[in-house]
Amino acid sequence: MMLFRLAIRNISRNRRRSVMTAALVAMGAMALLLFGAFTTYIFSGLETGLVQRGGHLAVYRSGYFLFGPGNPAAYGIDDYQAVMRELQNDPVLKGLIGVVTPTQAVVGIAGNFSDGTSASKTFFGLGLVGSDQEQMRQWNEYGASRPYVPDDRLSDPNGSRGVIGRGVARMLGLCGPLHVPNCPVPEVRTEPAGNGPPLDPALADLAHEEQSTQSAAGAMPQVQLLSATANGAPNIVSLNVAGVDTQSVKELDDNYVAMPLALAQQLVYGRGEHKVTGIVLQLHRSEDVAAARARLVSWIAERHLPLEVRDYKELNPFFVQVVGLFSLIFMFLALIMIVIVLFAVVNTMTMNVLERTAEIGTVRAMGVRRASVRRLFLAEGAVLGALGATLGVVLAFIAIALVDHGGFMWMPPGNTDPVPFELAWPTRPLLLLGTWLGLVLVATLATLPPANRAAKSRIVDALRHV
Repeated sequence: MMLFRLAIRNISRNRRRSVMTAALVAMGAMALLLFGAFTTYIFSGLETGLVQRGGHLAVYRSGYFLFGPGNPAAYGIDDYQAVMRELQNDPVLKGLIGVVTPTQAVVGIAGNFSDGTSASKTFFGLGLVGSDQEQMRQWNEYGASRPYVPDDRLSDPNGSRGVIGRGVARMLGLCGPLHVPNCPVPEVRTEPAGNGPPLDPALADLAHEEQSTQSAAGAMPQVQLLSATANGAPNIVSLNVAGVDTQSVKELDDNYVAMPLALAQQLVYGRGEHKVTGIVLQLHRSEDVAAARARLVSWIAERHLPLEVRDYKELNPFFVQVVGLFSLIFMFLALIMIVIVLFAVVNTMTMNVLERTAEIGTVRAMGVRRASVRRLFLAEGAVLGALGATLGVVLAFIAIALVDHGGFMWMPPGNTDPVPFELAWPTRPLLLLGTWLGLVLVATLATLPPANRAAKSRIVDALRHV
């Protein structure tokens, strides 16, 4: 305790120099904590969005992850309802799982033939259980999502209502009927009379019948979905489009169609046995992913089922790439801050040693050992580092509070709409304590060269130093 009291008295001799050094350490701590809070906010927001849409874990038929998206019908899970019941009743998993829901992937062609329109394009669709999706959208472990707003567009009792991507609506000419803002309408090129083939009477009757049905049903747009069944036969169903669900990736947005699970199963399996391509599990907490996955793998192996398990990081490599990028930037920033603090403390302590050379010779002549002199200067560096790091933590918390209440908006990765710009409070021990202890350690180690110089100085030379 006496050592640190002496250290505090010594650094207060030249207050201006000590304040400037502590301020540099504080700026380093503040910069690291603010960037750490920003990256934590980014990671939490991305993870929340991914888990809300696709859960933490997904069970597929073996091989689906690599080859299934091209032919979903060939990778259906047999007796999936029994599998779901066993998972929900498993003694290990039932305490970890919040939602268990089936999904069915579909690929095919979507067409709009109403009101004289004749447009079609390929699509990638998902069959979902609307009530389960609504429950999954309420997951917000980190508080990084907007307040939950109910959406019943996939909860149609008749099982024929769904949503499409903004790009699909644009290319099928549905921006007008769906009232999509800032959605350009494609230019329609008309052929001169007599130059084009006549419209097939059956298609004309079908278009007229669909237009009459839409008018009777409140003018809800309708698209036709064409796909091949599991047996290879063509199949077609009608989907009433309740609105647009914009996706963050353009390639997905230009092909996305979400529909009730029963409608997707009807399109893929027809009158055959209805299966699913995936069973999605959303957990209560993300920290349980490893334990839940281990139990799932063990459960599948015990029953010798042709299934595999994938977590949300494997299903979304973009998330892993973002985490890696921001982590690398944080390390680079931390290295810069360390170098700045290192040189600032070395310069300050070197000046202190030069100014107190005669004093060092005096205490050495009184019998103070070299190790004691070295410890005194190291304690001064540690005190400077601790004061600066503590000030930096306080300033970082003040800055975070100001930003969170500033009302700023921005478009983060993985989002399609602007959201409030906020910073996550740096409550993680690894970030908060690591930053504080790291800067204190750097300041202490930076004092080592000047301290060694002071401890090794000859008594006679130090006493006659001017």
